[in-house]
Formats: sequence, C-alpha cells, structure tokens
Amino acid sequence: MNGIYGWLLEASPEQKRALLAASLGWMLDSMDVMLYALVLGQVQKELHLSAAMSGAMMSTTLLAAAAGGTVFGWFADRAGRVRALSASVLIYSVATGLCGLTHTAIQLLACRVLLGLGMGGEWASGAALVAETWPARHRGKALALVQSSWAIGFALGAALVAIVMPRFGWRAVFFAGIAPALIALWVQLRLHEPEAWRQERTRHVDLGQLFRGRMGRSTLVCATMNAATLFAWWGLFTWVPRFLSMPAAQGGRGLGIVMTSEWTIVMEVGTFLGYISFGYVADRFNRKYTYILYLVVAALLVPVFAFVRNADALLVIGSLVGFFGTGYFSGFTVIASELFPTALRASAMGFAYNVGRVLSAVSPWLIGRVSESTGLGMALTVTSAAFLIAALIATALRLPSTEIAKPG
Repeated sequence: MNGIYGWLLEASPEQKRALLAASLGWMLDSMDVMLYALVLGQVQKELHLSAAMSGAMMSTTLLAAAAGGTVFGWFADRAGRVRALSASVLIYSVATGLCGLTHTAIQLLACRVLLGLGMGGEWASGAALVAETWPARHRGKALALVQSSWAIGFALGAALVAIVMPRFGWRAVFFAGIAPALIALWVQLRLHEPEAWRQERTRHVDLGQLFRGRMGRSTLVCATMNAATLFAWWGLFTWVPRFLSMPAAQGGRGLGIVMTSEWTIVMEVGTFLGYISFGYVADRFNRKYTYILYLVVAALLVPVFAFVRNADALLVIGSLVGFFGTGYFSGFTVIASELFPTALRASAMGFAYNVGRVLSAVSPWLIGRVSESTGLGMALTVTSAAFLIAALIATALRLPSTEIAKPG
C-alpha cells in the first residue's frame, strides 16, 4: 500500500494543499453539472421552460465556460494560478446560489452564464497550479487524482439532490452551492504561487505566441485532439442512460430507471479507476502512447457495448467503457500542462480545452438525430470514429522531456 500511495504521503504540505485545492474545485464543477441535470424537471415546471429552452440553458453554460476558460487562463498566467483558481471558484459558487433566487427563464439564463464563466476558469488554473507544484516523476499521478474528482462530484451532486430536494425543493439545492465560496477563501489564504510561475512571471502575456511556429502547432494538435475526445464523450455518455433504460423493442436494453441508475453508479466506479490508473501508467511509461492506447481501446469497446445483449456482459463492458472512455482525460491534463511554457501554460490549456467544449456542443444533438433513423445503439458507434480521430491526431504530439517543477 505504501508503494502505491507513498508518493502522496511523502509530498510537502504545499504540494498536498495545491492538490486538494484543485481537486475540490474540479469536483464542485462536476457537482454543479449534476445538480442542474437532476433538478431540471422541477425547474421546467415552475419556470415554464420548454425542452428546447432547457437544453439551451446547458448549451449556453458550456459556451460561457469556454469563454471563462480562455479569460481565466490569461488571468492565471498574468496574475497567478492561486488568484485565478480562487476567483473562478468564488464566481461559480455565488452564481449557483443565485440560481435558486430566479423566477424567470431570463434570470436563470443570466445566472447560468455567470456560473459558466467561473466553471470554465477553474480547470486551467487548477491544473497549471498542480503541474507546477509537483515534480515530473509524480505529475501524472497528481493530475490524475485531480481529474478523478469529477466522478466524485457527480456522485455528491446526486446525493445532495436526493437529500435536499424532497424536503426543501429545488431552490435549496442551488443554495447549497454557495458552500464552495468558503473553499475559495481557504485556497487564497493557505496557498502560495508556484515557484515556477514566480520565476517566469510577466506583466505582458503575448497570446499570439500560441498560434505561431512550433507552439502554434502544439496548440492546433492539442485543441483538435481534445475537441474529438469531448465530442465522443458528450455524445456517448449523454445517451448511455437513455440507451440502458429504453425498452428493448425500441432499440434499448430495457433495464428501467432504477437499474439504469445502479448501473450508472457502477460505470462511475470504472470511470474513477480509469482516471487514477492513467496517472500511474503514464508516470511509469510513455504519456503519449498511454493516451493513445486508452482512446483506441475505448473506440473498440463502444460497438461491443452498443450491441451486446447479455445483461452481465453489458455491465462488465459498461464499466470498461467508463474506464477507458473517460480515463484518458487525465492524459490530456498531463500532456497539455507539459506541452507549453510556464508563461503561457494556463492560457494555452484554457484555450485548448475550451475550444473542445464549443465543438462538442453539437455531439448530443447529432447522436440523437442519427438515432432517429438507425436506432440508438448504432448511433452510439459514431463516437468510436471520434475516439479514433483523436488517437490519430495524438500521434502528432511532440512532448518535451524537461521538468516543470523542481522535486519537492
């Protein structure tokens, strides 16, 4: 056990605080996504929202997150990772609480836009903070641990709704989102800016460098690669619950709502393990080829998952889809953090990740549209092509061998 977790036990207090701060921020991001998804039915009834407007709320949040990721990435490079992380968590925490005070669609939309801006800013600043605080030999494991908190946030969001909404209603669920503001304050008071950033700090951040020469090539590869993976992820996992619960006569697997919920939890366990395992494998072997391996295996598993009919086999394969079909996100975090110089790291990571967010917004709609003529199982296999395209693009990566942070 000590061999598995020894790297974490031996870390300095500053490294542990940075890891915890980034993990909590990312966890709370995913928790908010789950909160909105689970209270949506009640919100639609009370605010008289159409299905189209409800979907537009989520799309708008994703677009705002893309803008927030770019802006906060620039801010993190200029003013510091800790300041950017604190500000982003504070913004989306307050915005989540404000959602509970809304009474019209326009008011809710405004709050979701504000929330998206803060949500988008958290990932780049938190990932850059951890990358620059941890040495290269443990960076993959540390960033994988941060990424794994997304699965925990999903589970916490579901638990919060189950506990709060039946007793106090959907507004109280959003009020609970104010709590992360306290975490933002803790982050700002307890953390220091990474030494790597302090040494490279500059008042002028030339974003144009991200689109010129060798760095421009890295930006193009990183952004398109991530866009393909996000397209695959949103297209697949948006529709998996519906696929499992839909009657077999309609092309689903007929598990029903209760069993689908149980199986979704099992898949989240696979997702968590996929996130964590990537860090260990990537620190032991080559990051680039580990990333490609996960993508290729995911592409091969999706058609099997879509067409297998045995319930036990479906459960096992579904867990593996969660493992490989999500675990590679830990790889993107590690690769992106090491691909760009300190002075532009957060800006580059924010841009590359959030371009993918914008392009992936069409994926759930496309899979739904294809399913109307081919059936949902066949439509899900479209995501296999996206996984393979991402793997192909990833072969063009040129990763440096130098460390970002000094061993601590």
